[in-house]
Amino acid sequence: MDNEARLYAGLEARGIAYEVVEHHAVFTVDESRELNASLPGAHSKNLFLRDVDGRFWLVTVPGDIRVDLKALPATIGSKRLSFGKADDLLRLLGLTPGSVTPLGAINDSGGEVQIVLDRELAEAAKLWVHPLRNTASLGLAGNDLVQALTAWGHEPRIADIPRLAEAAAA
Repeated sequence: MDNEARLYAGLEARGIAYEVVEHHAVFTVDESRELNASLPGAHSKNLFLRDVDGRFWLVTVPGDIRVDLKALPATIGSKRLSFGKADDLLRLLGLTPGSVTPLGAINDSGGEVQIVLDRELAEAAKLWVHPLRNTASLGLAGNDLVQALTAWGHEPRIADIPRLAEAAAA
């Protein structure tokens, strides 16, 4: 069974309702704006980070915000953060840049990546994330995402992620 089929089976085994919408490849929030307009609900973006102690973090936030990266470490209980490398992303979560998703936690059997969800997304009635690839979007309830991550041994930290005053262009 491939990773995506295993993902769907894992969601279904927990009774988690979801929908998948196929689309062209999107690599950035800007590229996804038109697509997102056709998918009602909250949309996400992800920051794959590494702290000075070598711990990895995947921070999932609303797609239309700018994260205050200077305030983020204190919020999530980390030290200074930098962006993680693509080879670590692939090794730990089985993901490539542009396809980053908290659902990649299903591939992190070693529990090396701490997942952090912005409170707004964790509480969303409908949240859109990638299903391990950037040519589709998977919609599910935020609390169902929390349930799935917890079942996979990655209970997420729910946090009010600090935002910069100006939002990304809407």
